[in-house]
Amino acid sequence: MSKINRREFVKRSAATTAVVPILMGPNTWAGANNRVQVACVGLRGQGRSHLRNFQKLPGVEVVALCDIDERVLADRLKDFKEQDWRKPKTYTDIRKLLEDPSIDAVSFATPNHWHALGTIWACQAGKDVYVEKPASYNIWEGRKMIEAARKYKRVVQVGHQIRSSIAVQAAVKFLQSGQLGDVYMAKGLCYKWRDTIGRTAEEPIPAGVHYDIWLGPAPKRPFTKNRFHYNWHWHWDYGNGDIGNQGVHQMDVARWGLGLDVHPVKLCSMGGHVMFDDDQETPNVLHTQFEYPQASGPTKRKLLQFEVRHWITNHEGGIGEGADNTVGIIFYGSEGYMVIDSYSSWRVFYGRKREPGPHAKAEGNHHQNFIDAVRAQDASGLNCDIEEGHKSAVLCHLANISYRLGRSLEFDPKSERFANDEEANAMLSRDYRKPFVVPNKV
Repeated sequence: MSKINRREFVKRSAATTAVVPILMGPNTWAGANNRVQVACVGLRGQGRSHLRNFQKLPGVEVVALCDIDERVLADRLKDFKEQDWRKPKTYTDIRKLLEDPSIDAVSFATPNHWHALGTIWACQAGKDVYVEKPASYNIWEGRKMIEAARKYKRVVQVGHQIRSSIAVQAAVKFLQSGQLGDVYMAKGLCYKWRDTIGRTAEEPIPAGVHYDIWLGPAPKRPFTKNRFHYNWHWHWDYGNGDIGNQGVHQMDVARWGLGLDVHPVKLCSMGGHVMFDDDQETPNVLHTQFEYPQASGPTKRKLLQFEVRHWITNHEGGIGEGADNTVGIIFYGSEGYMVIDSYSSWRVFYGRKREPGPHAKAEGNHHQNFIDAVRAQDASGLNCDIEEGHKSAVLCHLANISYRLGRSLEFDPKSERFANDEEANAMLSRDYRKPFVVPNKV
């Protein structure tokens, strides 16, 4: 494990404005019955799922909780009491949590605008990280997260749980084996019925909410309920819309199945916020097309499409039959097509008659995969290492930039910048509010 003394940290803090005290040492689980001690940061919704999934794993214990809303913290402590789990330490400030040398790993289910800074601070503090999707809030942050993971030799898993599905792993092998012929295009679907969020007025910060920490790197704005719990997804300061919420899961599988290990070179995104007059800033209808270079094979270019719809729609490809939502991926090949319609199932249809072909359904355990890599201290065993998560997050960021600028874009995969387009390049990062600054030098 990389080590850093306090004097070195103080010097780095002054240069980067990172203010997390770092106390690094050997992972305690190695000498404590092989127990991995986990801290969960962000405890609503997916965060609650994190702590429950980690608590189920043998030799793993959630020993610390962190949330800026004291009411949420109190609710999670009730969960521990009801399950007769040992009471964890509690924090409202992640900087205090990261001072604890007994914590081996940290999971983040915070709003997107906190993913990068939390991950980088945790890596600097000698903690391994499980961070929710999308990996980053913007493209530049993703690259900084990779740099931090590599510099501090940390295990960093991104929460693309589909990557751990045994069935979907088999589906990807099938696609890349040539059994569907020349697979030239994948289409991701995110058709979710989402009602209007309405409008909410500015109001005093609720008691027990540490709002300044919640804002973190984002600009200072008055508190409203629509910019807070969950609805932050639909505001540009904190979230990336549904393409970065649900859609990034499907784009990740689409990119994986197509065998695309690079960024696209061209893209175009169009859409809008339709039907509702409310506080939402992000589009609820979005159509995006990505073009990738392909060095060999009959298809010289590969295409990845993505579509967000927010209301009543058809079940394309049979995905979501019998339910409201249509969420999945369709792969198109010269011999037929494949449908992946859940986190754990896929089916193939061959020829003009769409004759049923191979199919499978089987789940996996993304949290166990992370813990196995933590125990081995080997990121190569991760099903979604931070670099893979970054490549998929880039897609949702590119789509949003094209949408917001209202035009198609050309992207350089090596430099991760736009060709001769400073207006677009200005949207690769953001201005950070001190002291919550994502450091340029990690």
